[in-house]
Amino acid sequence: MGSSGLSKSNNGQQQRLGITEPISLGGPTDYDVIKTRELEKYLEDAGLYENQEEAVGREEVLGRLDQIVKMWVKTISRAKGLNEQMVQEANAKIFTFGSYRLGVHGPGADIDTLCVGPRHASRDEDFFGELHRMLSEMPEVTELHPVPDAHVPVMKFKFNGVSIDLLYAKLALWAIPEDLDISQESILHNVDEQTVRSLNGCRVTDQILRLVPNIQNFRTTLRCMRLWAKCRSVYSNVTGFLGGINWALLVARICQLFPNALPNMLVSRFFRVYTQWRWPNPVLLCAIEEGSLGLQIWDPRRNPKDRFHLMPIITPAYPCMNSSYNVSSSTLRIMTEEFQRGNEICEAMEASKADWDTLFEPYPFFEAYKNYLQIDISAENADDLRQWKGWVESRHRQLMLKIERHTYGMLQCHPHPGDFSDKSKPFHCSYFMGLQRKQGVPVNEGEQFDIRLTVEEFKQSVNMYTLWKPGMFIHVSHVKRRNIPNFVFPGGVRPSRPTKVTWDSKRSSELKISGNAQAEKSEEVKAVLFEGDDERKRKRAEDSMDNLRNSKSFASLSPSIGEVHEVRNPISTTSSCSMKCDDSDVNIMSETKSEKPDLKSLGGCPSRDIESNGSAESKLQFNPMLAATDTYTSKDAENVAIEKIMSAPYEAHQAFPEESEELEDDLEYGNQVKYFGGNVKKSNLESSNSTAAVSDETVISNKETTCSTRLSSNGGLEELEVNLFNYLVFGKKIILSSSINHSETIIDHRSQLFLLACDCLTHLC
Repeated sequence: MGSSGLSKSNNGQQQRLGITEPISLGGPTDYDVIKTRELEKYLEDAGLYENQEEAVGREEVLGRLDQIVKMWVKTISRAKGLNEQMVQEANAKIFTFGSYRLGVHGPGADIDTLCVGPRHASRDEDFFGELHRMLSEMPEVTELHPVPDAHVPVMKFKFNGVSIDLLYAKLALWAIPEDLDISQESILHNVDEQTVRSLNGCRVTDQILRLVPNIQNFRTTLRCMRLWAKCRSVYSNVTGFLGGINWALLVARICQLFPNALPNMLVSRFFRVYTQWRWPNPVLLCAIEEGSLGLQIWDPRRNPKDRFHLMPIITPAYPCMNSSYNVSSSTLRIMTEEFQRGNEICEAMEASKADWDTLFEPYPFFEAYKNYLQIDISAENADDLRQWKGWVESRHRQLMLKIERHTYGMLQCHPHPGDFSDKSKPFHCSYFMGLQRKQGVPVNEGEQFDIRLTVEEFKQSVNMYTLWKPGMFIHVSHVKRRNIPNFVFPGGVRPSRPTKVTWDSKRSSELKISGNAQAEKSEEVKAVLFEGDDERKRKRAEDSMDNLRNSKSFASLSPSIGEVHEVRNPISTTSSCSMKCDDSDVNIMSETKSEKPDLKSLGGCPSRDIESNGSAESKLQFNPMLAATDTYTSKDAENVAIEKIMSAPYEAHQAFPEESEELEDDLEYGNQVKYFGGNVKKSNLESSNSTAAVSDETVISNKETTCSTRLSSNGGLEELEVNLFNYLVFGKKIILSSSINHSETIIDHRSQLFLLACDCLTHLC
């Protein structure tokens, strides 16, 4: 099943794909063949493949769209006064990219398309002007929605029911040849930034297909991983998880490392490799090329903002960029836990203790947390709601980042990647975000997180939408798990407590039996949302009375269950709402997650055999450069190879402990913020905190990058340490704050560090 994993060069020898040697050249076993057939059947039953009729319909739509843009470019050429010969030679061409070009699209999926036009066909006047007018007059076209101000300008519409996202690239050519090869670097000469970004999708997609050893195995594996990511609620670029191109790049790298493996083994190795991956080591399909056009590429050694990327997944086409800059510390933690879970299930499958159904069990988001933020939005009509939704979704990540920064990472957020509609309310939808205290951190009694100003700041930034219209409304409230509205559940019916034994519930039971329930003990957190001081005092008084009345009943509860106490009705029409987060009932999904494995101890991993019905044990052949000694098992040798791969290209690259608060604006809505001559006022949480607190806050300037530290007790010593580190690692100037105290605050080892730094500065000066 499938050809050799390595491509053939002109002299007939195998050519390596990727920046390192493969981990294994071993071919499939009988077990792999059987499990791959089961996987293909599972994906087919899940409805991931379109029927022949729909496939033909898509081809017809693309053919019709190509005819339209050719007619469009001739129309505008004639209108601009070009002679008849140039009008006849004028041409435009449609390219596809994304899931459709990769061959992993499903029924009803949209088609990412690119219109490439000549130099005299402008984007604003001709593409979003004349072509938009032509499409609007066609009865086949519906839901036409141009987004000209996006980071990557796009025109969205449906053509005969098929969803189309159409980008535009204006090349420095008078005529576009039919055999145009957009993979050539020369295509980027003398084009604007929007064209470079628009071309990037097609160029990256084509390069991925060139860099995988077996396209069919790649496609099946990618379909599997896309379905898994959607089931586990980690498929969404805009909310800080990974989107389609990210998953494609991760799968392509696994295909390079195991070029002769079938999808069954590729899925297993996907989880094994990325469970052990030490982020922010980048995932690369090929070496990063400098190029000859001077375009900016991803390089944390030269570009300060690249140092804050937590999960770099680099595109393989020039200019190479990080496709996953939206990932935050919380979403990275969630995905790492999911990789660990997938790895455990794949190992259980090889021991016949699990199946594909287990791997694809949906993530029980509304059972995983006790407390949620509910974000409700509404608009006057469907068109306004569609625009409003896109804008609000692009801001969700900023709310998550701000909450985590303003609580010093102690309050963790888990955004749900989807939206939910209440059928009883027209032009309305809701988003949800799970909240929990950072696990494993000791709790101070009565500790409270005040995020009112953070939420108000978020709402204020959302309302700065340049296309805001009357009726566009947003409301944020706290809701407890038991009060989650019914419309989020299938059929609008709240399910009873789950009776089915899932992988996660089974793992939780094993932990309790083995005496590891200590990890499941929860801490209690208070978080307050937009409540006035008087109202809050009144509520606290009422809470104290309630606690006294109910003390007997709470005393009878098990300590592991903890206290559950509501301050008020979580869904309120007033502007005040408060909550007390008790994570004791957090779903076992989050309780049983194990931490990242210690790679130093990988050599001690026990061996395991792959069990099947009479099939032989899988014996992997390793490249001599990466092969382990005979004392290692296959799994141990793979772990060693993974370790070598991660220590290769960017060994010295490490991200700062805190990502920048505003990593990057959303690509589609980055330019649609009203500017009022100043920044949105930040909440000053330090003024309300009586205890000494230190929060690492990264500050990026235009000229140089420094790390400043907010201090409350020890002057500027942390700033000195970080700036000294900045100088030693990145060669940056050390900029000392004037607040550094040269007196008795310098104690213990810090005095030695200070003297050392002063000595360094003396020599530098």
